[in-house]
Amino acid sequence: MAMRKFAVLTLVLVCGSAAALQEFGIEGMGVVSTPHREVRASVSPDGQRIVWGTSERAGSPGSYDLWQATKRDGRWADPKPLAIDTAAKEFDPFFSADGKWLYFFSDRAGGFGGDDLYRAEVLADGGFGTPENLGAGVNGKGNEWAPATTNDGKHLLFASDSFGGAGGHDLLMAHWDGKAFVDPKPVPGVNTAGDEFDATWIEDGKAIVYAYAKDIANDPVRLMLAQCDGKAYADPQPWALSFNGPQDNTYGPAVDLSKPSEMLVNGMAKAPKAGKQDIYRVRTPAVTGKDGCVG
Repeated sequence: MAMRKFAVLTLVLVCGSAAALQEFGIEGMGVVSTPHREVRASVSPDGQRIVWGTSERAGSPGSYDLWQATKRDGRWADPKPLAIDTAAKEFDPFFSADGKWLYFFSDRAGGFGGDDLYRAEVLADGGFGTPENLGAGVNGKGNEWAPATTNDGKHLLFASDSFGGAGGHDLLMAHWDGKAFVDPKPVPGVNTAGDEFDATWIEDGKAIVYAYAKDIANDPVRLMLAQCDGKAYADPQPWALSFNGPQDNTYGPAVDLSKPSEMLVNGMAKAPKAGKQDIYRVRTPAVTGKDGCVG
């Protein structure tokens, strides 16, 4: 029975058929998901390329790097590290909704301290322009992770331990002032004394999915789902995903911009399984929230 379930889930993802996605399926077996650790992934708005963070993979210039694969005959192919990778860390990729930018974090030289947020222009030839630091408005002396923007590009969602707050890493949002993202404010309703990070907005903020750990260094990480009540994200609850239990490690959610009814997450399902941590495709949670939590 387990092997049959494996076959069905793999068929949905690998063949790219019109069949309805079941609870989840592995993304890019052997190409994106491999025996190594693959974490946050983002699909371009045209659906033709995927970029993800990985570690321990041969051919990477550093220990944490960004890799890309392109669509060929409905499947991911030609995985390779990005030319913008360095010997430092590059991680947590996110394509903007207009397809013009790839956001990520890095601890490369020249930043404000720790892991900083960057973006690189997406080029028509499949490459990326010179990365630019997002500036002091959102980068502090600590670590900033997991950037994500609204569809209009006017608001930036990210995690940070640089700006004070409830404790550990908190979720913040900043706005674009015409030159830079500035004035980060706590995302209402979600921050605690623990660590909140790896967040993504659904339907431009009517709901939010994010990772939570009591202590990210020592405790399991679980994905939380909350709906906007018009002012704040009310009553966050663990997302009802079978490999998102209290002892699991699940994070890195990102809506597939080419297919918003589906998301990519990182986890360790029992099957199908490629390696230590894999990328899975899941159905985007239903949205029952309202506008009012962003901006």
